[in-house]
Amino acid sequence: MEVQTKIGEFVIEPPNVEHLITEDDTPVDNIFSEKQQRFLVDTLISSHLFAERPFVVSSNVGIYYGINKPAVVPHVFLSLDVSYPEDIWEKAHRVYMVWMLGKAPEVVIEVVSNTVGNETGRKFDIYAKMGVLYYIVLDPLCFINKHVLNVFELKVGEYYRKENNFLDKAGLGLTLWKGSYESRNEEWLRWTDEKGNILLSGVEKIAFTEQLLAKELENVMQEKQNVEHERQKAEHERQRAEQERQRAERLAEKLKALGINPDEV
Repeated sequence: MEVQTKIGEFVIEPPNVEHLITEDDTPVDNIFSEKQQRFLVDTLISSHLFAERPFVVSSNVGIYYGINKPAVVPHVFLSLDVSYPEDIWEKAHRVYMVWMLGKAPEVVIEVVSNTVGNETGRKFDIYAKMGVLYYIVLDPLCFINKHVLNVFELKVGEYYRKENNFLDKAGLGLTLWKGSYESRNEEWLRWTDEKGNILLSGVEKIAFTEQLLAKELENVMQEKQNVEHERQKAEHERQRAEQERQRAERLAEKLKALGINPDEV
């Protein structure tokens, strides 16, 4: 459903988007790139870092920044303080249209898989003109330069390499992390909070919770063993005291038999 905007006595009709291609079914990614994209999206959604703040994070979704301009399709993007429309099947709602959502994404991430992606050429210019604050280029095989992780910040309409990987205006950071994701041991790009703590994915959160529960259960069992040990120790002391009492009674009986008052011994 198209939404009209009224300014004074004038009604502004929304631009016609029927001619725009919202999906073309042509993207082809390698295994690492596909997993890396899902890892970043899943982690940010699972982290609840922006629990009190609306945001959208998507992979391989087209961004339209001009009504007569072709879409650009970043591998991952993050846009704060916006929400996707309820009806995502509406033609105008199937992709990220800057003029409808009111702003460009804060962060765009591209994963380099060959030398023809133009990540530091045409896309550089498009994202800068669009107003994307942070442009991240992950280059696992160093096709572009010697840096695996390239973090650029928009300043006065141009991108400059950041000295650190914290995205101040987005409230989160990035880091390279060597570890396992979906049984693949690789160097992955990960989100971090402002203190540098890595944000956990949904699977990692479950595993972490299970570890905590297992540790708690271990502590409970150890405490139970300690209580049982103390109970057995107390029972042993009780039995020893009872044996001493019985021995003292037998000795007293023998003394009495000999005509000796045990209380006077």
